[in-house]
Amino acid sequence: MSWDPQQYSRFTGPRLRPALDLIARVHLEQPQTIVDLGCGTGNVTRVLRSRWRNSRVIGVDGSPQMLAEARKDDAGIAWELSDLATWSPAQKFDLVFSNAALHWLDDHPSLFERLAGNILAGGVLAVQMPRNFCAPSHTLMHDLASSPPWRDQLAGVLRDVPVLAPETYYQLLAPRARSLDIWETEYLQILEGENPVAEWTKGTWLAPLLAALAPDARADFEAEYRRRVARAYPRQPDGRTLFPFRRLFIVAGY
Repeated sequence: MSWDPQQYSRFTGPRLRPALDLIARVHLEQPQTIVDLGCGTGNVTRVLRSRWRNSRVIGVDGSPQMLAEARKDDAGIAWELSDLATWSPAQKFDLVFSNAALHWLDDHPSLFERLAGNILAGGVLAVQMPRNFCAPSHTLMHDLASSPPWRDQLAGVLRDVPVLAPETYYQLLAPRARSLDIWETEYLQILEGENPVAEWTKGTWLAPLLAALAPDARADFEAEYRRRVARAYPRQPDGRTLFPFRRLFIVAGY
């Protein structure tokens, strides 16, 4: 799929907040090397660069469109185009950081074993992933894509819930990690605008479904999804929309 940086960036504040919360729990004084996996437009990568000014920071993403936006602001960061599913660096890092990216990849047992192998002794793996896939914003999308007339076109695009239970990540990481911190937070996101939950998912989980449909079918699918999601997340009397969103955090020291 082709990412739309402008659509994704419509909710910069709520998308950035979990990354800041994750960074605050990374207790490294002077990491020499940092990699941000799934860096997107580089908003979080620049925060990492600001937090650890003497570190060498690399931002990695599989989207040329997102990296084009990231490169507009030269902040002393090396930007690398690479598919995270096959990312195989020539070096190890003091901090492997990933905010809202790894849920796009399958086979997390193998993935997290591979990531742990890219961390230097004394280093940290810090990951945040959405775990909101059982909320109406996502279940309505899945139900719609599984129904006629769209299911035949979208059968190859639909994915199972990609993020495992917190205790499963503990079981995967505990045998090798010297320290482990795993927690969940549900943010009550207060959004502005017309049908903002639909606009939110259009920049993320809805995007590959829309990309897989022919133009006419795409318009019909999006219209029906927007109708259903607006009913599930009605506007408050003050005109805002409340969008609870659960996220999983992992900080593993090696």
